[in-house]
Amino acid sequence: MEFHHRGYESTDPRVRPADPNGDRPSRIPDELDVLIVGTGPAGMILAAQLSRFPSISTRIIEQRAGRLEIGRADGIQARSVETFQAFGFAHRIIDEAYQITETAFWKPDGTDAAHIVRAARTQDDPTDLSEFPHLVVNQARVLDYFAEAASNAPARIVPDYGVEFMGFTIDDGESPITARLRHASGPREGEEFVVRTKYLVGADGARSRVRSSMNRRFLGDAAMHAWGVMDVLAETDFPDVRLKSAIQSRDGGNILLIPREGGYLFRLYVDLGETDAEDRGSVRQTPLSEIIERANSILRPYSIDVKSVAWWSVYEVAHRLADRFDDAAVDSGGNPAPRVFIAGDACHTHSAKAGQGMNVSMQDGFNLGWKLAAVLEGRAPASLLSTYDAERRVVAERLIAFDKEWSRLMGTPADQLRDPSELERFYVSGLEFSHGFATDYPESMIIADSRHQSLAPQHPIGKRFRSSKVVRRSDANVVHLGHLAEADGRWRIYVFSDESAPGDPNSRVEVLAEWLSHSPDSPVVRYTRPDDDDDCLFDVKVVYQQLHTEFEIADVPTVFTPRKVPFGLTDLNKAYCAGHVDKQSVDVFEERQLSRRGCVVVVRPDMYVAAVLPLEGTDELAGFFAQHMVSPPAHSAR
Repeated sequence: MEFHHRGYESTDPRVRPADPNGDRPSRIPDELDVLIVGTGPAGMILAAQLSRFPSISTRIIEQRAGRLEIGRADGIQARSVETFQAFGFAHRIIDEAYQITETAFWKPDGTDAAHIVRAARTQDDPTDLSEFPHLVVNQARVLDYFAEAASNAPARIVPDYGVEFMGFTIDDGESPITARLRHASGPREGEEFVVRTKYLVGADGARSRVRSSMNRRFLGDAAMHAWGVMDVLAETDFPDVRLKSAIQSRDGGNILLIPREGGYLFRLYVDLGETDAEDRGSVRQTPLSEIIERANSILRPYSIDVKSVAWWSVYEVAHRLADRFDDAAVDSGGNPAPRVFIAGDACHTHSAKAGQGMNVSMQDGFNLGWKLAAVLEGRAPASLLSTYDAERRVVAERLIAFDKEWSRLMGTPADQLRDPSELERFYVSGLEFSHGFATDYPESMIIADSRHQSLAPQHPIGKRFRSSKVVRRSDANVVHLGHLAEADGRWRIYVFSDESAPGDPNSRVEVLAEWLSHSPDSPVVRYTRPDDDDDCLFDVKVVYQQLHTEFEIADVPTVFTPRKVPFGLTDLNKAYCAGHVDKQSVDVFEERQLSRRGCVVVVRPDMYVAAVLPLEGTDELAGFFAQHMVSPPAHSAR
């Protein structure tokens, strides 16, 4: 975290200076840039992202009268924790969450099939996919952290509770969407009003009114299988009550046990069996006592004595996907720039047992947020917004395919599986997906081709940028390179040097740095406004192959030591080294198989690798950004 560069600050540095152009009005303005409907994971991360841009007028509404107190979702992928790091609260939520490090698999005893025995254990992340853990924590707490991030950012966004979305119409004009809203609680309860907005985002759940107002179809069907779920405080002799456990009985059904944060609470997904097509939802009336009785039947010879139930429900598995995630017309004559979007459960639903829903929903919001900010601030063409549906709908399709198979295996009695180890094998084979790292965006205006991928094979284009430890030259501290990236809408340009010494005028890094600093084709020169921080749009960092003791900071080119307004202070914290004299960090060139000839890795604001280029690939770098960025008006060379 950087602060003090605009003057000494004695208060909490996580609370950023508020928008100097005016306070946030208490009432929703008549005109907005973005209206977000729903304060679930997708809506709250979107609000937290847009709150970094005080020039953008954003409001988020919620029909409930206040914050969510008990959320159904609880599994947090390591990829999501990486995202939390960009919003500034990863380590705080890790401290209060339950960390999954191992999963136990229980099956019918071969000598007494009426009883279960532990059959296998698997590590949660055996190949070190991430330095962050897999967590379990109440969804409400995740929303609290995003709410704090949004309220502490310059735009000071806080949810407008007790406001119901009724529908919208769209016409021409600068703010073409007219949204009809109603006060659902408070002194103005029942009163309807309208606001006009440039963009509308429906993050309002599976029964989304925004989706229905868009006339988008929800495709898919129910799996005709019911589950009871309950968060309980209980006494039990089951040995793995504090381990994530998949429990398969012979004929009584199955259980997925998830320990919860705090050391005592745990969640049980209890198999209630297949439902009849004529059931018409009556299984949802299953009493709690029956779910507890069923759980005890499955757990034999063990038992649970429930002392308190924090929350419980009965649901039927359904896999549904919206036909589009925006309002763009699909025919060639339609408007190529969408105005209305849906995210999270509003566009994809599935079972809860794979722990994917909240995580995928948050990545929906993160993907859309930086794109909306870039368009609304005039830094990108409106066509950039078409990439949201193109990227996220494919992710949702893969999620539903994964969850269908996981749900099938979890709902199949052990003696009906083709192989007794089929469940744990599928679980292990899907770890990359279940941890959130299988997302692989295709080539587009914001994803380059892979012709230079061999320069950085461990940073696959289209996949998330994986952090590594490096040594910061300015203070000799070992830091995680990826942890320094904030959710601030900036592009990252990581320059991994050739073997030449820093300051060598003939080195390829020096030539690239000179081009980045002075060429009119350089994205840093072409798109950065003269009065802004040098790195306001592009966070350009260099990683040298030399030790930090082998050169001076004065040898580092100025593009890696940018100036900050208003005092013109130099940022000395963007030059790094691959190794440490005391071997406290690994050599990132070896760890990530980076070419010793050097390379450039371009990373999007949502932390996905967009391009890998050679150090001399300046034309390709300029051409890549020219596809999706707009020069500021009346721009002069810096």
